[in-house]
Order: sequence, then structure tokens, then C-alpha cells
Amino acid sequence: MANVLGINLSALPASAAKKRATEFLNSPTQHYIVTPNPEMILKSHEDEELFYILNKADLSIADGFGLKIAGWLAGLDIPRLAGADLTLYLLSLAQARQIKIVVLNWRGGLSTRTDIRKALENKYPGLVCLVIDSSRSHPLAAEIIQRINDFKPLILFNTFGSPYQEKIIYHNLKKMPSVRLALGIGGAFDFITSKVKRAPKILRRIGLEWLWRLIKQPKRWKRIYNATFVFTGKLLRARLNHFFYRPCVACFLYKNENGHNKILIVEREDEPGHWQIPQGGTDGESLEVAGARELREELNTDKFITKAIFRDTYSYLFPPISDQRTLSLSRRFKYDYKGQRQGLYIAEFKGNDHDIKVNFWDHRAWRWVDESDFVANTYPVRQESARIFLDKFRSLNK
Repeated sequence: MANVLGINLSALPASAAKKRATEFLNSPTQHYIVTPNPEMILKSHEDEELFYILNKADLSIADGFGLKIAGWLAGLDIPRLAGADLTLYLLSLAQARQIKIVVLNWRGGLSTRTDIRKALENKYPGLVCLVIDSSRSHPLAAEIIQRINDFKPLILFNTFGSPYQEKIIYHNLKKMPSVRLALGIGGAFDFITSKVKRAPKILRRIGLEWLWRLIKQPKRWKRIYNATFVFTGKLLRARLNHFFYRPCVACFLYKNENGHNKILIVEREDEPGHWQIPQGGTDGESLEVAGARELREELNTDKFITKAIFRDTYSYLFPPISDQRTLSLSRRFKYDYKGQRQGLYIAEFKGNDHDIKVNFWDHRAWRWVDESDFVANTYPVRQESARIFLDKFRSLNK
């Protein structure tokens, strides 16, 4: 497995990835495939839910020459398999084996339901398929889910584009029990319907498909610029990060109940039993701004007031990658730094407990603990910093 800016990518060559997708169809459980490209990875750095969903996929296949470059910079050869090519393979397989497929098509896209049906009838005669036009709204309408369940497909293609397609699949797949394999394929059907002409094979092989699309669709210039220059720049900066600490903020949220202070701790989603206080990168913001943002984002509440800020409160080195429990940790990208340097943001909670709702991609649970029990209730590797944070908090009342 490779990891590019925090997103896990399969090391399987194209032929093996296709075989794995075929195996999913014979599985008693449901699976979904993602095909990250540079633009999608950049989006995931601004959308933590997308970041989480990409890293929870059963198979993550690199799509885009920029990921080959990323691999070379890391001394890896990351195999590529375009989502459009995987789509063609699965359509041929479905035609040959009479496997039912459903295409959940974005109503605002280039290809309509009628366009897709006609193209599939012409190019894959005998293919058993259902094509449904839909909005990108989440959750899916009950009538759409019912139509899919009545049809009982094994494969679901979603053309909504990222991040809509990945989120729709993640949140709705269990509602469609017949589906064994789901994947978001963006504009792949636009090639099949001839709404968009795909780049010649020679340009695809040498990594210049982006140039072809720029010539054919100049209005995409910003997306292409991000996927080439911005992405490459971020890769290079990530290589330099090995020499620096990641600037972070730890968020000490407390409330006073009957004269006793209680402190909020959260359980990490990716590690059951790992309790800590909310925290995250400052992303160039001041500690006060970043701390308030982290609490709003992770707890979905603004019922708190800032009490104090302490700079450079605690720092630590990350262990070597070889010592990591698993490479698939959803926050792997932070290890591009040599460690973390934390400032402390202290705030008092002024709301009710029902105002707090943690994000499923961040935390499993949350709870209040008494001030005297705070350190003991944090995960062992967090206890040294917890003592320091508690001392800072207590210094406010001296």
C-alpha cells in the first residue's frame, strides 16, 4: 500500500485490481471502490468526511498521472487504473455474465438517463441495466432506493462527481443489500455516450491527458491547474515537512457543575479506547482562531467562550513509520512532519450536552470527566501532555 498526502492507494497492478473487483462480486459482503486523483486528494484536505471515506474504501486505485509522480518522489511505483477503464471492464464483465447493474446518474451532468441507456444498448447489447437520473442530495430519495432494491443489481455506478458520489455510496450502500460492488466514476459515462472525447491512448500513457482536456474544455483550467501545479507543489512541501514540527492546537474544554470542573475528552475513531482532548492543525491561523474552529468542527457546537491561550505548550516527535501500528490510519498525512508542537486553547462550555455532536470520521464518543480524574482517563501516551495542560488550566485560578 502507498500513501499520498494522507490517502491510501493500492499497490495492485491494473490486472490484479480488476481481479479484486471481480472477487467482490462473489462476496457475501458489500464493497466500494474509490479512484482518487490529485484533485480529489486536494479536496479531501478541506473535507474531512471525504478524507475518511476514501481511506475506508475496500479498494483505492490511483487515477491520474500526478499520483505516479507522487510515487516517484517517494521511491514508489504506484500502479494506475483510470476509473473510466475500470468502468469499461466492469460493463464488459456484466454483459458477459448477465450481471445486473444500476447507473445512478447526476441529473445535472452532460449525459442524461436516455443518453446512457442508448449508448449501453448499442455498445453492450443484452446488458441488464437500470439507469436513474437523480439530484446530488443526501440522503437518496426513498423512491430511488426502492427502485434499486426492486431491480436487485450487483453493481452500482455513481456519476455524481467527487465528493458527492463517494458520500452517497458510503451513507446509502447498506440500504441497497443486493449491491456487492459500488463505485463513483464521475464523467466516465460521458466518454461512453460520446459527450466528451477521451484523450488518445498515447497522451494517456505519457501523462498528458490533462493537457488534452484543457484544450478541449478550457473552462476546466482551474481544476486542471490544481491537479497539476498545486498538487505537485503540495507534494514538494510535504517532503520538506520532514524537517519541521506540525503546528497544532490542543483544545481544553471544561464546564463547571455545582462548583466542580469537568473536562471534555473524546475517543478517536481510528483507535478504540484512545481518549484525548480535541486537537488539530492550526493551518496558519492563530491559536485562538484555530482552537475555536477545531471545537466547532469536531463537536458541532459554538456554545463556548475563550478563556486562555498558551503558546508552545507541548511538543513531541512521531515514532518512525516502521513503528506505526498500521499505515492505514486516517490521519497518516500528519506524519510527513517529524512531530507536533502544540499550543493550548482553553474554553468554557456554556451550552447543554445535547448541543454536542461529534463527527463520525473524527471520534467514536465523548464524555465529561472530573478534573481530578482527567489525566488518568486519557490514553497513556497522552498523559504527559494532559498533566501539562491541566497545570496550565489550574494556573488560571491562582
